[in-house]
Amino acid sequence: MSRLHPVIVFTGSAGAGLTTVRRAFTQLCARLALTPLLINGEGFQRYGSAEMEARIAEALRKGEHFSHFALEAYLLEELEETFRRYGATGRTRYRHYIHSAAEGEALGGYPAGTFTPWEESPPGTDLLLYEGLHGAVKTERVDLPRYADLLVGVVPIINLEWIQKIHRDTAERGYRPEDVTDTILRRMPDYVNVIAPQFSRTDINFQRVPLVDTSNPFIARDIPTADESVVVIRFKDPRKFEVDFRRLLARLDGSYMSRYNSIVIPGGQQELAMELIFLPILERLVAGRCTATDR
Repeated sequence: MSRLHPVIVFTGSAGAGLTTVRRAFTQLCARLALTPLLINGEGFQRYGSAEMEARIAEALRKGEHFSHFALEAYLLEELEETFRRYGATGRTRYRHYIHSAAEGEALGGYPAGTFTPWEESPPGTDLLLYEGLHGAVKTERVDLPRYADLLVGVVPIINLEWIQKIHRDTAERGYRPEDVTDTILRRMPDYVNVIAPQFSRTDINFQRVPLVDTSNPFIARDIPTADESVVVIRFKDPRKFEVDFRRLLARLDGSYMSRYNSIVIPGGQQELAMELIFLPILERLVAGRCTATDR
């Protein structure tokens, strides 16, 4: 952890709602005149698209499993060093994963499914915002939570996550529903052993729960809307960030406490809840930076 150069981590699967958290934080940074360094975890994938597909196919031939959720699929030592170095110096090294030909052209002419070269972060940023799958991984070799000042988990209930993935991959990426289902099944061991344990290490979790029937996510025609959902917000230790539950309950209509460290809110109020929760945390981190600088 760092008082001078805070590291904030959002972790969760693609499609889980990380974009909403990133948008909330970047808007709050603008209000506080902070310049964030945004890093996406896809840049720390070990393999480009073609090699990843080859590795998956090889594993299937051997009767093994391999997926984007696997520890071996990511450069976790490099990611740990990215967090550690930024916290110590305010500078670090990162790269981009290229999603499309247009994106590759904009970044310098790189093919889709590859990476840009590693580059040094620009000077003058105030905090690191990391968004990706493995931000709270802890193993015998790496300890990413050690270097994070705030860990945020975004994890819809599993049926909703599957619905969102099926809809995204079929509508935006042209996959067949049965192919997406195969991917979900192949990833399951890594989801259980790698992804899910991270949410026990996060400081704050946002879990969206639909209020409509999602019993069979593989035939669902629509993604439940925010107004058809509630969000459970769990604070691992409310004292760490001096969470004012009375203030949250007063500002968020229809909210209630389900446990001593958990508040349930209507899904349509998630962004307001993020603003109310994250603004005092950011202000406290900024105050800590100023105090450390004065010394």
